[in-house]
Amino acid sequence: MAMLSGSDTLSVTGDRRARLTRDAIGVLVILALGIAGYFLFPNNLALLTRITAIALLVLSLDLVTGYCGVATLGHAALFGAGAYGAAIAAAHFGIADPIAMLAVGIIAGSIAGLVSGVVVLRAHGLPQLVLSIAIIHLAHEAANKASGWTGGSDGLAGIMPDAVFGLWQFDLWGRTAYVFGIVLLIVVFVLLRQIVRSPFGMLCRGIRQDPVRIRAMGGSVHGTLVRMYIISGAVAGAGGALNAISTQVVGLDSLSFTLSAEAMVMLVLGGTGSLYGALIGTLAFLWFEDVVSAANPFHWLTIVGALLIAVVLFAPKGLYGSLASYFEHRGRKNP
Repeated sequence: MAMLSGSDTLSVTGDRRARLTRDAIGVLVILALGIAGYFLFPNNLALLTRITAIALLVLSLDLVTGYCGVATLGHAALFGAGAYGAAIAAAHFGIADPIAMLAVGIIAGSIAGLVSGVVVLRAHGLPQLVLSIAIIHLAHEAANKASGWTGGSDGLAGIMPDAVFGLWQFDLWGRTAYVFGIVLLIVVFVLLRQIVRSPFGMLCRGIRQDPVRIRAMGGSVHGTLVRMYIISGAVAGAGGALNAISTQVVGLDSLSFTLSAEAMVMLVLGGTGSLYGALIGTLAFLWFEDVVSAANPFHWLTIVGALLIAVVLFAPKGLYGSLASYFEHRGRKNP
């Protein structure tokens, strides 16, 4: 076995410390933004909680699209599975503890991720994209037909989550739901940072770049992608469960093709293959959409479309990706 020299050991230790420092900074930034949102926008906590839930969906999409290169426009099926799983557990089985509801949502999302992954990964390219679209439409129709469980087009209400740990009750202002969502987002972000930097995460990146070479080296391409789909489903399911807990009602919009397409737009806007890009794209898109639609309710879609065109043309790597590339380029020019 090759031994590392003293300089190599110092280099590895330095890189590890640098990564831990960046992770700590990322967590502190999320926490700081969460605290700022709580105090600066006390009347918009419901919107901010919605942004947090959708951010989990976009993070899950980034795992399979940004890190694995799997084309999908049906990822809302995983989000909706988590939302309906948590809602059905509360409305039909009396499971009102928010942590238990979250666990049910994660399990439901994981199962949906397994099923979706097995189906979608049987094809490549455009057929893969068509399969993902078919999945979201089938999931939407199934939820609509099973109205006895899901409420159909009327939505599933009667979701009354208990206080978190018996101490913090969910209120009309959405304060508890918002804090619950921010804590959940931080925990998921830290876990995903470990996953994408692990050997498993590096294998996923290798599959995205050259699956033939990975297969020739003895790696299990299909098995690896299915496992990442399951992890992605768990993250999306957590977002769906958070949405169900915070709004206390789940409708068919949680399983809509529109939500899947918007999630893809948010990911591209922020930058694929980066957890930070997924978060920035979600925040930028949903906040901009809310502000513009309130200022110009008749033409806000035109303004949003113009913004997206500008980003794609002038920042093809997304907001975060382009900024990171710019500062990296400046650092090389000025060592």
